[in-house]
Amino acid sequence: MKFPVALAPPQASAAPLLAAPLLAALCAALLLAGCDTAPQRVDCPTGQICLEYGNNSEPQTLDPHKANLVDEASIISDLMMGLTTDAPDASPMPGAATHWETTPDGLVWTFHLREAKWSDGVPVTADDFVFGLQRALDPKTASIYAYLLYLLKNGQAVNEGKAPLGALGVRALDPRTVEITLEHPAPYLPEMLKHQSFYPAPKHVVEKYGDDWVRPGRYVSNGPYRLVTWRLGDHISVEKNPHFWEADKVCLDRVNYYPTPDVVTAERRVARGELDLNTRFQSNRYPRLQQTMPGYARTGVALAVSYLSFNTRDVAAFKDVRVRRALSMAVDREFITEKLLRAGQEPAYSFVPPITAGHVQTDGPRLRWAGMPYAERQAEARRLLAEAGFTAQRPLRITITSANNTDTLLLMEAVQADWRAVGVEVKLEQNEAGVAFAAYRNRAFQVGSMSWFADFNDPTTFLGLFKSDTGAQNYGDYKNPAYDALLLAADNEPDLERRARILAEAEQLVLDDEATIPIFFVVNRNLVSPRVTGWVDNPPNYHRTRWLCLDR
Repeated sequence: MKFPVALAPPQASAAPLLAAPLLAALCAALLLAGCDTAPQRVDCPTGQICLEYGNNSEPQTLDPHKANLVDEASIISDLMMGLTTDAPDASPMPGAATHWETTPDGLVWTFHLREAKWSDGVPVTADDFVFGLQRALDPKTASIYAYLLYLLKNGQAVNEGKAPLGALGVRALDPRTVEITLEHPAPYLPEMLKHQSFYPAPKHVVEKYGDDWVRPGRYVSNGPYRLVTWRLGDHISVEKNPHFWEADKVCLDRVNYYPTPDVVTAERRVARGELDLNTRFQSNRYPRLQQTMPGYARTGVALAVSYLSFNTRDVAAFKDVRVRRALSMAVDREFITEKLLRAGQEPAYSFVPPITAGHVQTDGPRLRWAGMPYAERQAEARRLLAEAGFTAQRPLRITITSANNTDTLLLMEAVQADWRAVGVEVKLEQNEAGVAFAAYRNRAFQVGSMSWFADFNDPTTFLGLFKSDTGAQNYGDYKNPAYDALLLAADNEPDLERRARILAEAEQLVLDDEATIPIFFVVNRNLVSPRVTGWVDNPPNYHRTRWLCLDR
């Protein structure tokens, strides 16, 4: 997902422990939570440093080639390491590979591995990377991210069962050298190689246990930590991997990850010192947090967009562009961002966040009707719905399926009200995040609410969602040959300015087809104790615990 850079270890911070007046203020603010000056932390072995990490949702898997959610990737990327990895600022830096070179045409990349071991002491070899990439594309693995690897030579053919695994453009030249051949030039490859789908797999363990290799006691990792326990619904514990090549520079001895879907409760736990951080807080509490917990709330523009998807495969009404346009026009993005969420989110009338590298910055893609006053948009939405056959006597009926976190519920209630205002009957259905996304993947939904966080810093990480061959993550099943052709042309365009214009044309096509409803550009919202050092705010919002420490 990101870029190569030399890097110094995180510097220790001189941040003091909570002063008594601040702690008293926090207790007063959180009186209903029963604030206690003695935090109820899990015991940490004497002499060790343990981080208590609030991580939003319960992972469905820790298998790097089957994971789908950001909260899964947060843990997996602490356990495993690709050829490149995240620096503290989320830029790509050498990971399992010390250096690499590419041919002048940009198609063949050669990566030189450092001497490293799996957490069970077995050497990490080039064969493990070949095995991992083949496994990610093996149809039997059913990886939701397989499409991301289609840039590898014969990647799509392998994933579709039209070519054997051995035909994939990756090979081990020797135990410490991996050669990757691409379908087209991809200068952003070092960014992509940070993504868990490109991680190696411990061949000696996977071949022994199959998919059960990810269970505690079997999980073998090549990153800074090793898996110790997974107590479903409670926490996941990892400990420093003594075989990691830079174990002596890893500060934290143990990290406990907790599912924290109730962000207000998580906020209170951070205030009490029971959690050291939580990777989300309720958006509209930001002004309050600045007063009650100064220095804790960390915000910044994100490489992410919040949007709604239509099930066009199974819901006949959504096959009509008039219906999709009416529903999009009826969403009051300004109210949602300025009055409801209030943490700096920006209304989205395009899909790719403007800060994305390689994105057209002036006269870029935009919904054609974006300049209309909201009242006029509502009137036009009613007209379009009536034209499509949906009236007060025969209203459109919709169920929105979403994850059960507080911000999403507030957002969906606002969308529900907006749609009811133009005559649509709307029900809300909330589930655990993993259940909701399983419904999206299986098309067991009508309208779905999701956010897309960039897998790498390039417009194609967003636009790739709408390719006809993307699969499950193309939740709206958008198919347009002209769109596919534009993305293919961009893949083969060496001139970066022309490439950006081609991608902008493709995005405009998606917007004109009303393939999705972009709502707002996301703001990262982390709640981090001043005791945590080494934390660097960054747009992708990647914070590998390898770089973190606690001020004692």
